[in-house]
Amino acid sequence: MQIKKISENIYEIPKEGKMNVPGRILVSERLLENIEEDAIKQIVNMATLPGVLKYVLGMSDMHVGYGACIGGVSAFDIDKGVISPGEIGYDIDCSVRLLRTNLIKKDLKGKEKQISSQLFRDIPSGVGKKGRIRLNEKELDEVLKGGSQWAVKEGYGKKEDYLHVEEEGKMKEANPSYVSERAKKRGMPQVGSLGAGNHFLEVQYVDEIYDKKIAEIFGLKKGQITIMIHCGSRGLGHQVASDYIKLMEDKYGFRNLPDRELINAPINSELGKKYFGAMAASVNFAFANKQLITHWTREAMKGIFPNFKAEVVYEVCHNIAKFEKHVVEGKEKEVLVLRKGATRSFGPGRKEIPKVYRDVGQPVLIPGSMGTSSYVLVGTKKAEELSFGSTAHGAGRVMSRHEALRQKRGEEVKLELSKKGIEVISGSLKGLSEEAPYAYKDVDEVVKVSHELGIGKLVAKVKPLIVIKG
Repeated sequence: MQIKKISENIYEIPKEGKMNVPGRILVSERLLENIEEDAIKQIVNMATLPGVLKYVLGMSDMHVGYGACIGGVSAFDIDKGVISPGEIGYDIDCSVRLLRTNLIKKDLKGKEKQISSQLFRDIPSGVGKKGRIRLNEKELDEVLKGGSQWAVKEGYGKKEDYLHVEEEGKMKEANPSYVSERAKKRGMPQVGSLGAGNHFLEVQYVDEIYDKKIAEIFGLKKGQITIMIHCGSRGLGHQVASDYIKLMEDKYGFRNLPDRELINAPINSELGKKYFGAMAASVNFAFANKQLITHWTREAMKGIFPNFKAEVVYEVCHNIAKFEKHVVEGKEKEVLVLRKGATRSFGPGRKEIPKVYRDVGQPVLIPGSMGTSSYVLVGTKKAEELSFGSTAHGAGRVMSRHEALRQKRGEEVKLELSKKGIEVISGSLKGLSEEAPYAYKDVDEVVKVSHELGIGKLVAKVKPLIVIKG
């Protein structure tokens, strides 16, 4: 495939064959060397779908995913376009929430093991792990409709929490009746649990401030303790994706697709609308999930630090579809943006941003791999012009989990992190091996691309002290 460099950190895959638009890859030369050819091919395949606009994008953390690359962004014409579960992902709204606290780094000295043990006891995590609350189906429907707002209404937090979440913690288009009984049964016992894989709860400290003015608006200062929560919609979201992939295959077939994993339905079709409603319900499940974990994190930390306080800085979504207004061919129009392993990065003035941040832009959270730095950025108008208001969502894998397992045992990974002063506690040593730092791209380079392109500007760097994994 021909790839040509059109400017620094921007490469183009020219429109050819069945492609309706070109592809764009937003990477540095160094990152380009490690992108799988199959991930680039997925960009080409994504560009063949009906109604796709402008160009299909791959972010600096892109790698192979189901049907569409992780780190992929596409925008579709509402009347002519389609919605594809493969371009959103199985873990619907796998996303990140950042809390700022009233602690500083030295407050934790000598208490790392106590804190990690308390958090691990109080925050359910791991494969198939059940949450701390039990819901019947009627109550689960309320979760699927209400998201973070449901959790706060039930006493798990405060209004200010969901005011600092995308969509104010609740996608209004959610329709629980479009979620199958099987999906609900999978999700019902998992509300308020962290899960496994790359999901985590991390106690961090602010290591560096790049933009003092915006950091102050975000409530961040050097040496401050922050807590990052990364999880999604658990088995419920996974089942919603599986259900609608099967329904779309049965309804539309995949004979004319470049890859059957890109099965889709017209946005305005009955099936397209139902999938969007079920996806939105899964997003709300994930919002509620992080709200409950936030509440239990506060309780756990108060047991050690009686005056502990934690405020939500922001929560950003990854695997999601949203109707947004963007300029296409010189005209502003409403489009459907599909982000898979990509973060929204809106600049100043957008009504979607909480009022407290609206004058400067949306907080963007980019977690690193286990044991490495994570970053806080701010969204920009440049991102709205260049990438449909999007940037990277994390470090991005360079190694499969199977390959990572062959490199080092979990005990070795844990020991290496301990030598760096990072306390790690996990329900699975195998999981530590699969999620080791060497299995991921260099997050510093990923973020550097975002900053240099102006699609997400650096605000602060945080480093881990304690990592909780499933």
